Amino acid sequence: MSEHEPTEVTREQAEEAVRTLLRWAGDDPQREGLLDTPRRVVKAYRDWFSGYQTDPGEYLRRTFEEVAGYDEMVVLRDIEFESHCEHHMAPIIGRAHVGYLPTNRVVGISKLARVVDAYARRFQVQEKMTAEIARCIHDNLNPAGVAVVIDASHECMTTRGVHKRGVSMITSQMLGSFRDDARTRAEFLDFIGIHGGRR
Repeated sequence: MSEHEPTEVTREQAEEAVRTLLRWAGDDPQREGLLDTPRRVVKAYRDWFSGYQTDPGEYLRRTFEEVAGYDEMVVLRDIEFESHCEHHMAPIIGRAHVGYLPTNRVVGISKLARVVDAYARRFQVQEKMTAEIARCIHDNLNPAGVAVVIDASHECMTTRGVHKRGVSMITSQMLGSFRDDARTRAEFLDFIGIHGGRR
């Protein structure tokens, strides 16, 4: 949870807030097409921001040690995610690529995708999300190194403001051997197809 504990808000209060925004936008929340909109929006928010009810590290606590001495890179690429910008509450749509160098244990690969989703389903800044995912994997698996690259499109830039479509932002966080060893880092970037331009 955030260090700033949110005040408890009821479902009814949340729905009334949506009605207020509808009125502010210039529409009538009592007209037929909008009557159920507050309920639907609140339900959608519960899904979009379910990451606040999740401890991402919990996904990484069940590990497997019978790996026959495997100590090479583990990479899960093209993890699709949807998040929301904390500045405009607009969608961030992208893909995450995650890699780590195990020491003596590995984790089920679906758990890496769940860690990405747990952080994505919160209000986010892409740079922060990238660092949070890497730190969570590092702290829970204690690997020799962690690498996270995120490539995402920000609707706060494509649908408002400068209106630049087709632009994506790439962020990366390298820890341990991925930061210290250029060859390890290059191998990971080759695996996810970053070298040689956009995929």
